[in-house]
Amino acid sequence: MKKVTKEVYLKWYEDMFFWRKFEDKLAAVYIQQKVRGFLHLYNGQEALLAGALHAMDLSKDRMITAYRNHVQPIGMGVDPRKVMAELYGKVTGTSQGMGGSMHIFSKEHRFYGGHGIVGGQIPLGAGLAFADKYFKRDAVTLCYMGDGAVRQGSLHESFNLAMLWQLPVVFICENNGYAMGTSVERTSYSTEIWKLGLGYEMPCGPVDGMDPVTVAEEMSKAIERARNGGGPTFLEMKTYRYRGHSMSDAQHYRTKDEVEEYKKIDPITQVKELILEKKYATEEDIAEIDARVKERVKECEEYAENSDYPPVDQLYDMVYEEKGYPFLAHKL
Repeated sequence: MKKVTKEVYLKWYEDMFFWRKFEDKLAAVYIQQKVRGFLHLYNGQEALLAGALHAMDLSKDRMITAYRNHVQPIGMGVDPRKVMAELYGKVTGTSQGMGGSMHIFSKEHRFYGGHGIVGGQIPLGAGLAFADKYFKRDAVTLCYMGDGAVRQGSLHESFNLAMLWQLPVVFICENNGYAMGTSVERTSYSTEIWKLGLGYEMPCGPVDGMDPVTVAEEMSKAIERARNGGGPTFLEMKTYRYRGHSMSDAQHYRTKDEVEEYKKIDPITQVKELILEKKYATEEDIAEIDARVKERVKECEEYAENSDYPPVDQLYDMVYEEKGYPFLAHKL
């Protein structure tokens, strides 16, 4: 694994704090109805992304996930202003305002969504890895899913083929304890999700998803295995989300005390405390980072606010690409 240096810790702190404040701003403008539809936020799960990015080769590796997908593309290199504009439904967004919150996408930065169908991205992740193996590209795909998505049959089909063909893919379950509002204990006899890999003799295991160092270590092993022809891995990242499943979630299924208890192991706080303890930075340095982050978020908001909505004819240009679309008219 690449060494975790002072510079890495400082980058982790600034990145994770930016992702947190970016999502907080989205929550605020959602209440103002500037962002519509569904909105699933990542607060609390930032260490999963920070650790994974440290382990990846961003020049060739790929990522695909579900609908909690705003900060991942930013980590992969997508302009955060364009991500926010997409949530606003503006023409300057990543999909020209046509995808919205659940469908952020960037082929240029190898981020393939953003999928609203629960578990729909799992076979697609295996497919991306199959293409890389078929064309002999030295790339690895990271395929994320929630703890609720592992109940989908497509996971088992994908696991079987990934092992059969030894695909260069790392499957990651972001287990935040709740599938929407239903706890893992209520949906599965076995609460150790990582054991699903055992049925396919796939390397698998649990990971502390609140610690970016641990995430980076385990992701590095899995990525190296995949890149060297060792096939897939399934990791259960045990994490927690501080906000509801979406902005419409009243969170009646858990107590405020439970949330506060998990905030004691907030990945951002953990990294900040280590930085100060090891004297990688002073409180004043941290304050400068915080101010810089808040300014960047403000720039994203202003960019989205000042951008135009897409013209109506864009709908037809993007959906009905084929001229004389054969299903628009019935020929007798």
